[in-house]
Amino acid sequence: AELEPKLYAYIGGILRRKDGQMVEIGGVEDHIHLLAGFHQSRSVAGMVGAIKSNSSSFGKAESRNPAFSWQMGYAAFTVSESQVPRVRRYIRNQKEHHRKIGYEDEIRELCRRHRIQLEESFFEDEPES
Repeated sequence: AELEPKLYAYIGGILRRKDGQMVEIGGVEDHIHLLAGFHQSRSVAGMVGAIKSNSSSFGKAESRNPAFSWQMGYAAFTVSESQVPRVRRYIRNQKEHHRKIGYEDEIRELCRRHRIQLEESFFEDEPES
């Protein structure tokens, strides 16, 4: 919790350096949700890779926890402009939301609802570099 504001600001900086903007960010101890926009020349995989690699190094240094890391997988969904307010509320309410449903159950439900095949490797930790 004490790392959250610095980490979120750092992620916003990564997005800005990559021609993007953070619209909303929020999460709990084991994951975050990020609503962001970025230039069409940027790929989702490239942006997520930049966010994860740079913020992982930052998180390790700031928390003084060498075990700080992101899982290997991620989920990305496009959001129509009409749904942005709803998604922002969802992201802001993550702490309350996850008192009711765990992360793995949530992502499984999202994938089921959107007919996405979920790979179990999604839940594995990043390999140490």
